[in-house]
Amino acid sequence: MADDYFALLDLPRKAALDVEAVKQAFFAKTRDAADASELNHAFEILSAPEKRLKHLLELLAGDEAKAWRVVTMDESLMSVFEKLGPFLQTVAEFEKKRSAAVSALARALLAADQARLAEMAEGFTEKLVSLRSALNETLPALDARIESGDATALRDIHAAQARHAYLAKWQAQVREAFMALA
Repeated sequence: MADDYFALLDLPRKAALDVEAVKQAFFAKTRDAADASELNHAFEILSAPEKRLKHLLELLAGDEAKAWRVVTMDESLMSVFEKLGPFLQTVAEFEKKRSAAVSALARALLAADQARLAEMAEGFTEKLVSLRSALNETLPALDARIESGDATALRDIHAAQARHAYLAKWQAQVREAFMALA
């Protein structure tokens, strides 16, 4: 079983943790710690919902949590995924064009495409942030179900963790695309 990072930072084992509370607990602990590496790792795990949920599952379900499970993407995630893949491919193709553009005129002709793609990246970022925020709003209800002993809560935490992981990965990909367009 993994170290209990909730206990290390004196935080409750909850799916829903306020990031500010995690920061405060981290800073309180690091004031007195000689070696902050494990505290840094705990902060990293508990600050990111996808990592926090995975850690919570490991603590609550042990080896069962490590078993591979299929998590079906809901319609809202699938619609983003269907648009994100082609967008990222278009950005990669644009980068090839921009790399091949040797003259100032050729680069200037790509400016409109660059602006359009940057605007699309901003739109994806807003959508992904919105989806993550909505998913975070479901976490307190999952905590209540765990506390009540609901046997299906772990399955739903696993699903929430997988959805957060998808969204975090996609946010990183969009961030990379945006940086490539800058």
